[in-house]
Amino acid sequence: MGRLSGLLGRPGLRWGLAALGAAVLGVVWAYCWRVFYYLDGRFSPWAITLFCVAVLELVLGAVALLRFGVRGFAARGAVCVFLCGLLFVFANPPLQTPDEADHYLRTYAISLGRLDFDADRGYPEDVAALLHAFPGAWVNAHTSVGIGTDPDTGEDKPYDTAGYALKQYGDDGRIQSIADSFADFFDRADTTPVTEPVSFLILPFLPGAAGMALARLLGLAALGCLYGGRLGNLLAYTLLCYAALRAARRMQPLLLCFALLPLSLFLGGSLSYDATLLGCYYLMLALMTRPAWTTRTALVYGVACVYVNMAKPYLNLLWVLLPLLVLRGDWRAKGRRWLWSLGMAVASLAATLLVEWYGTALRYNYPTIARQGGEAVNGGAQLAFVLSNPLRTVAAFLGTLYENDFFIGQLGVFGWKDLPIPLLNLTGPLLLLAVALLASPGPGLGRRRALGLGGFALVYAAGAITAMYITYTPVGMVRVVGLQARYFLCVWLALLPGAAALLRRGLCPALPADRARGLALPLCGGYAALAAVLLFQHYLIGPFYTIPV
Repeated sequence: MGRLSGLLGRPGLRWGLAALGAAVLGVVWAYCWRVFYYLDGRFSPWAITLFCVAVLELVLGAVALLRFGVRGFAARGAVCVFLCGLLFVFANPPLQTPDEADHYLRTYAISLGRLDFDADRGYPEDVAALLHAFPGAWVNAHTSVGIGTDPDTGEDKPYDTAGYALKQYGDDGRIQSIADSFADFFDRADTTPVTEPVSFLILPFLPGAAGMALARLLGLAALGCLYGGRLGNLLAYTLLCYAALRAARRMQPLLLCFALLPLSLFLGGSLSYDATLLGCYYLMLALMTRPAWTTRTALVYGVACVYVNMAKPYLNLLWVLLPLLVLRGDWRAKGRRWLWSLGMAVASLAATLLVEWYGTALRYNYPTIARQGGEAVNGGAQLAFVLSNPLRTVAAFLGTLYENDFFIGQLGVFGWKDLPIPLLNLTGPLLLLAVALLASPGPGLGRRRALGLGGFALVYAAGAITAMYITYTPVGMVRVVGLQARYFLCVWLALLPGAAALLRRGLCPALPADRARGLALPLCGGYAALAAVLLFQHYLIGPFYTIPV
């Protein structure tokens, strides 16, 4: 027994056994895929097995890199964010993130040096083919039901494509998968010209545009530019998360958890400007954990605050209030707190107006832009309805939250609210709670900041719901249209520190801070990697049994 312990104490032997275990697990994983999803009829069994083994060996290599090649919690967390984000970049099919088709077209135009907006200006044929081959909201927009053949019994069996990566044109049309969309793209099945979208932002798309420009320099075409743009956004998201983890003085495991949430990585590894928006949210909340605020702290917070207001204006003005939560004795920046908040508000409004002017002055050949939601949506009439029916409005808001699991139960919903992965919806809140308790060692944020962040979160959530009700929802409708869980990520991050403080009074975990950080990294990183595999499985692997054969 002692000899065996001595052998296992050798690092080389331990990692060799881990590599062997990863290979065995990869074979088992591939076999389960082949059996459950009938893959042998579509792919070579050897190819599937080699793919699964290679993925697990790469994951083991990433673990070794984090353990031996990277020092410091913030750096390790950032590397983990980038590596897990890479999985999402390629597991998520093209143009499936919210509004990614428009974001792709705008980013592509900027990568060509087009800093104005022209509705008559077109794109190369391969770009048009990509847009037509991968329709947005791929799953939910093409849900169909019918009678197929059970591949096990040969009997007729009802099928439903809801929630799966399948679509059907017409009652008797061919059921099509994501693989067919790739085939359509490479065959150039439809190259009907496309023109520039109704999108008039520049700054939030610059990271993706830089990635696209680099991809074009390497000779890549439309699909390569898409992945290059995603990688550019992922790099920007990773750097912001690294800055947040370095800046935080409390709740570092919780910040890492939100940075590695599947929904965060899904957006961070896409062409959506939510990548940098979320990164700035996390950075600002990280700065709120610092005991003392210097001029540098206030300046970094102010720059992030102005940026989020340029990307999504008006509602994000609430962020200018958070510096007021810093106690007078902890405020060491030049100038008073209220002057900084006022300055951020003025700068944010000025930046918002500048962006709106720029988007109007440099806009050419656009006809009158129709209101989203059609003629049934009228912001002024809806506001009047809200003011005259406050109790009914509150009931509509609460009902919408209830029907959507208060959005805390939708952390595993991807795409345009079209791809729910039940396992992630179930375990996401449990992961947040577990990591919130891991973040308990040491003094908390203080009652003022904890209560202030909680109040900010509730007001921000109410503001987001109200904004969507007024600007996107038909007048008098009893549900709020357009809300998604991604709008509430910063809400839960602001609420959890206070909630965790209350829970710790009863649970009193005794983990030291280093141990808590050490547990958070593999827990959150492993969860993110699992989510990427499930996303890939759902879109590109199965379930095959729903397709009539």
